[in-house]
Amino acid sequence: MAAYRSAAGFQRVFHAVKHVCLKQRCGVIICRYSTVYDPNEKTFDKILIANRGEIACRVIKTCKKMGIKTVAVHSDVDSSAVHVKMADEAVCVGPAPTSKSYLNMDAIMNAIKQTGAQAVHPGYGFLSENKEFAKRLAAEGVTFIGPDTHAIQAMGDKIESKLIAKDAKVNTIPGFDGVVKNAEEAVKIAGEIGKNYSNGDIFIMLFICQEKGKVIKQTQNVCPSLKGYPVMIKASAGGGGKGMRIAWNDEETREGFRFSSQEAASSFGDDRLLIEKFIDNPRHIEIQVLADKHGNALWLNERECSIQRRNQKVVEEAPSTFLDPDTRRAMGEQAVSLAKAVKYSSAGTVEFLVDSKKNFYFLEMNTRLQVEHPITECITGLDLVQQMIRIAKGYKLQQTQSDIPINGWAIESRVYAEDPYKSFGLPSIGRLSQYQEPLNLPNVRVDSGIQEGSDISIYYDPMISKLVTYGKTREEALKKMEEALDHYVIRGVTHNIPLLREIIVHPRFVSGDISTKFLPEVYPDGFKGHLLTAGERQELLATAAALYVAAQLRSQKFLGDVRVSIVPAESRQWELCVELDKGVHMLGVSRSGNDFTVEIDGEKVEVSGEWNLASALLPITINGKHRNLQCLLRTAAGEITLQYLGTSFKLRVLSKLASSLSKHMPEKIPEDTSSILRSPMPGSVVAVSVKPGDNVAEGQEICVIEAMKMQNSMTAAKTAKVKSVHCKAGDTVGEGDLLVELE
Repeated sequence: MAAYRSAAGFQRVFHAVKHVCLKQRCGVIICRYSTVYDPNEKTFDKILIANRGEIACRVIKTCKKMGIKTVAVHSDVDSSAVHVKMADEAVCVGPAPTSKSYLNMDAIMNAIKQTGAQAVHPGYGFLSENKEFAKRLAAEGVTFIGPDTHAIQAMGDKIESKLIAKDAKVNTIPGFDGVVKNAEEAVKIAGEIGKNYSNGDIFIMLFICQEKGKVIKQTQNVCPSLKGYPVMIKASAGGGGKGMRIAWNDEETREGFRFSSQEAASSFGDDRLLIEKFIDNPRHIEIQVLADKHGNALWLNERECSIQRRNQKVVEEAPSTFLDPDTRRAMGEQAVSLAKAVKYSSAGTVEFLVDSKKNFYFLEMNTRLQVEHPITECITGLDLVQQMIRIAKGYKLQQTQSDIPINGWAIESRVYAEDPYKSFGLPSIGRLSQYQEPLNLPNVRVDSGIQEGSDISIYYDPMISKLVTYGKTREEALKKMEEALDHYVIRGVTHNIPLLREIIVHPRFVSGDISTKFLPEVYPDGFKGHLLTAGERQELLATAAALYVAAQLRSQKFLGDVRVSIVPAESRQWELCVELDKGVHMLGVSRSGNDFTVEIDGEKVEVSGEWNLASALLPITINGKHRNLQCLLRTAAGEITLQYLGTSFKLRVLSKLASSLSKHMPEKIPEDTSSILRSPMPGSVVAVSVKPGDNVAEGQEICVIEAMKMQNSMTAAKTAKVKSVHCKAGDTVGEGDLLVELE
């Protein structure tokens, strides 16, 4: 039995105060699905959600519609979280680290007994695919809202799942199905598979078993010259794309084996390996399945999940632009065949890799509700959480395969607290000082578990929300996504909206020409933000100038009246100097009411708007074209940061006189980054590999930083001697903190 200390709040149970705004927080009522509740169909009186954040909110939302009371569990740092406030009851199950709270089975079991919950919905992640947790629930007579332990075990083990898939006549990737014992054997097997399968169309995929899965090192896409490289290393018992890594030679294979086996042994207790060939330039397409306890199973069409970074999904859509009806049916039937082979009963997802010729190969089956399930709900009209609850209670499916439609198109963008300019997204932490979801727009759904004032910490996944848009056509859904991203207000943390917006407007994505290599192919030198065209640059400069003048005019008024009667009521001329990207532009600005005419290099740009400087959003019209910008920063020194077309641009607007004087100001000398190593993200130091006086080579590992379930290897920028070390294993560091100095 879990031990609770009431002084620390570990046994605290309370009824949350319900706020109307929180009832809408999940945003799950907008995008084309409904929960039709039959009061005569009895399910459960009370369900405990063994999760946090947006997925906990998502489950609570459906439970409320079904008349089911809910229990939230939370760590001490999550005591004021949205899911805690939405639930009817809440129990603290431990301190912030997941191993002591959301993965603490004893504490969660005690919470179940304490509240009298009849069933548990695990969400995704944490204990959702833990067979021991499901067994313990069954032993206590508590229903696990998910598949039985046999299916979890069979599909959670990638070696066993592949063998079962073969027997079920599911297309599988050829490869080595045994257990790899050590790093040297991994190197040997990779080479042997390379000889057997190497050709111009395939790579080799090497999977390593672990649970949490943490990317250690990013490598460049170079042409391999030895054996079957590159190989990919992945946690066999893990999921969600975490733990995958690419090795391009024997040394990187050994390094990947070391990190993965350590993580797997400590967090999952299973370090077996699966090695198989990898389809070059594949698409990642998955099939949603739904099966009951009476032998009935359906496939709910596909989701395209090829846009990934570090093997984690970023943008998903349903249906896929690539599949034709015959391929869709074949994939769906094989997915159902696999589900029936393991007597699956619940919602699940069968993932496939699909090559350019529409050949598809089984990758894995996730025995839980998938993160991207909302887009399937949008095009089918089904509430998957409701279906899971019905199935867990023993009811038959209400639909047949012919009842499953594809109505319209849905796209999901995963909004993360990440810096997209660092490896397509390194974690960011902080407090949401301002937060506004674009739920005022039609056909927009936002699944989130946060609100203004929430903290994004180092302890949990950095996801802020799942932004979903729906349209009758893909073009309509994309346009709506573009609009929603422009209206999404997030302050206090760095976020990946700049990357998301660039993806959805990129010609390759719009045309459907995508694969899992989309990001590294489109941005080979890393993401740099939106690259302005000449016309867009003029729009941005004109907007900054007009905003500057509007702010100057407002500062001259008090309660709507002019402070000093020296400003003429008619339009007035301004000569301004605007700096952008180290370029200096002289602009002439004239005003008439809320309309500004800005002259740039002999061309005139008309800018008009309400100019509500207190609003987070800045809707304006530029030369007759509507734009929605956000003013992120505006200082008395003329510094203005505008979010334009998703990307933040820093500008400086000065009067002609101030500009002429600014050249006399001293400039700050930039820091020599080759001699110092700073943390690129907030996190904790896992290991330090050097000490003062050591000689290090360029690229040599100096330390390892862990942040939000990911480990990152910090390396030396040059060959030098270590001058000083400013961190040790176990330290918590912030972004920009000094780690090591070199001579």
